[in-house]
Amino acid sequence: MDYRTSGVDISAGNETVNRIKGLAKRTFTPGVLSAIGSFGGLFRLGTGYRDAVLVSSADGVGTKLKVAFMTGRHDTVGQCLVNHCVNDILVQGAEPLFFLDYLATGRLSPEVAAQVVEGVSTACLENGCALIGGETAEMPGFYAEGEYDIAGFIVGVVERDRLITGAALGPGDILLGLRSTGLHTNGYSLARAIAFGRLGLSADAVVDELGCTIGEELLRVHRSYLPVIRPLLEAGLVKGLAHITGGGITDNLPRILPPGTAALVDKSAWTPNAVFRFLQRAGGVPEDDMYRTFNMGIGMIVGCAAGDQSRVTAMLRGAGETRVHRIGRIVEGEAGVVYGAL
Repeated sequence: MDYRTSGVDISAGNETVNRIKGLAKRTFTPGVLSAIGSFGGLFRLGTGYRDAVLVSSADGVGTKLKVAFMTGRHDTVGQCLVNHCVNDILVQGAEPLFFLDYLATGRLSPEVAAQVVEGVSTACLENGCALIGGETAEMPGFYAEGEYDIAGFIVGVVERDRLITGAALGPGDILLGLRSTGLHTNGYSLARAIAFGRLGLSADAVVDELGCTIGEELLRVHRSYLPVIRPLLEAGLVKGLAHITGGGITDNLPRILPPGTAALVDKSAWTPNAVFRFLQRAGGVPEDDMYRTFNMGIGMIVGCAAGDQSRVTAMLRGAGETRVHRIGRIVEGEAGVVYGAL
């Protein structure tokens, strides 16, 4: 026996690395000091900072990957991974510096791996974030045939006096909601149970209400909010930011609320994407569960002073955010979200 007969193909691994090298190199920024293939990725922070704080995060794509397996389309999940991580550090005011990924599978397909990493590379390029390394693991018997998992690790930077924590929020401040593209990367276990379990749909089934196949809808890319939020950070107009991921608005918004404050959110301030209405009706999902499972059409919440609302809204629109919703305000109370009329 040899390693290949036991299920690990070193040649396939080398081919995968060769395919990935070019995808990574196109994302390199001036701070990158190492090449793909080194034992560690090197990045020079430089001297242009007064009191730099590094902000890091790690995440995965979750069972959205199951939809990629069903459709055979693997180029979007890598984008979702990067954008999710970018948003997670963005809410603390950080600009992304570099990214690493971990791709694990039972039997390595260089073609599939290249598609996945192409998505990672594309999103890194769009966010100005260097893909400086990662790991591809082939583990026979550990994953089902044709399946894989991917995780990402990001590091960004922000000046210490420009950190966004939510501590500056207080009663009377305004909450603005920015639209999501769909489920982003959360709630897929429930969405799949409804679409493919209860309804028995195939991934290529067209859903008239959605105007596309269910597979296309569920693979919509988790958007990055960096381009539209960056001008607000530079202008010092942001008091708090909440990335609406697992747990929805109900569980994520309280993470940035100072003691003694709560968030009043008006559900009538926006209309959820069609996919959420479809899933709620088809699955008979209670509304409270919908708002704790899905983002319900709001992927990022911006907290600002009431007097800055017009300027913040204008800057968001100027950066390309066509739909900005005033969804709530900060009130006195015990940390949490209260749903009601504004």
